[in-house]
Amino acid sequence: MGATTCAAVEAAGDLELVARVTRDDDVATAVRDAGAQVAVDFTVPGATEANVHALLDAGVHAVVGATGWTDASRARVAEHLAQANAGRADDAGLGVVIAPNFGLSAVLAMRFAAQAARYFESAEIVELHHPDKVDAPSGTARHTAAAIAAARADAGLGPVPDATTSGHEARGADVDGVRVHAVRLRGLVAHEEVLLGNPGEQLVIRQDSFDRVSFMPGVLLAVRSVVARPGLTVGLEHLLDLG
Repeated sequence: MGATTCAAVEAAGDLELVARVTRDDDVATAVRDAGAQVAVDFTVPGATEANVHALLDAGVHAVVGATGWTDASRARVAEHLAQANAGRADDAGLGVVIAPNFGLSAVLAMRFAAQAARYFESAEIVELHHPDKVDAPSGTARHTAAAIAAARADAGLGPVPDATTSGHEARGADVDGVRVHAVRLRGLVAHEEVLLGNPGEQLVIRQDSFDRVSFMPGVLLAVRSVVARPGLTVGLEHLLDLG
């Protein structure tokens, strides 16, 4: 993802790639020396939060695609941003965009799933990724499940029906009451399937990313947008005109 992002930035006429940072580099020093305005982080769960705090200390906006974020880690970044932006003009503060998925098809699938969830008794998610992915369920699936759960709660729906009494380990992860099943298979890139069911009918919302270039329009949108969005933004959907 890092190499693909660098290529996309270099190909964009309105952006300039000023630094490439590896695991052996000090993030704050690298961005300061390069005069970077925005940094893109596609690292791993164990490093990404520290990188974001280092970027904020260096006065640099951050666009984050690494997974593994929790409510607590996002809250720490929001607090850091509030401190960093205190006393600044409303349009001059630092911004961080954390996106569970930069694919436009994935963002739309999440949006459609949340819109549909209020009308269905059952909801489950299957996410499919390459076997080199370090976390499960994926950040996209967690984000999708949270949106489905919120929509169900707003609609006054009860728990998803499930009469399972044994073999619960085969039922996937429970994310806010929505079951999420993770597949790790060589040949896959990033895919998600949302299954919604009622008596006698089923709605399937499927999204497939076959190549990492599919994420680049979303990455570039976030890079261009973050400088005008002080504070923390979670989810690419907030940068799109989805009505």
